[in-house]
Amino acid sequence: MTSTDRIHSPVRRAVVAMSFGLAALGAAASAGAAEVSPAIAQLYTSVSIFPPSGNAMTVCYGFVCRRRQALEFGPGDRRALSQILGSGRGSAAAERAAVQKAVVWFDRRVGPVLGTDKRVARADFRSGADKSNFDCWDTTRNTTSLLLLLQGWGLLKYHTVGDPHYRGNVLVLQTPHNTAVLLERATGVEWVVDMWTRGYAQAPEVMPVGQWVKQD
Repeated sequence: MTSTDRIHSPVRRAVVAMSFGLAALGAAASAGAAEVSPAIAQLYTSVSIFPPSGNAMTVCYGFVCRRRQALEFGPGDRRALSQILGSGRGSAAAERAAVQKAVVWFDRRVGPVLGTDKRVARADFRSGADKSNFDCWDTTRNTTSLLLLLQGWGLLKYHTVGDPHYRGNVLVLQTPHNTAVLLERATGVEWVVDMWTRGYAQAPEVMPVGQWVKQD
């Protein structure tokens, strides 16, 4: 993490982190960020941040990215994630299991710095602890960003990053919710990678979108 992690004032830290993040991610983007679909691009433009590029991403927390922190992955981080994804080279199912492990790694990586190591499953405004939690918009952005970086590093063999998905039907009391998605290359099946429904350092839910949209 950057030196801004040691700044204790929440307001000052947010301002410095955002400035650093925009500068660092903007420089990376100008160097040639991977193209993303309009639906994925909207995840970032809607909260005025850059998509991940190179070795950097913006981590969103505090609900709808009200708090944010620039994260740059060093050589050790790259090695760790490469080893994790390397364990899934045997099949598409194995790669999805490796992605789950990578998301847990990410959660542990940022948790002690952001304070999200106290986060709970299914956090929203009712939890009363926004500064230490992710809502589903935060987890969708963060997971999508991590997946885009893994894809850009050539670590995804059987999947590409798909458009985020939404569910929510007030007529049947289904809670509105969003998630990141992987698209299986061989079959075209979309798989959710849903971090929001799990607590700190727990493996995210991974299932076909068709199954996910029926849950609550």
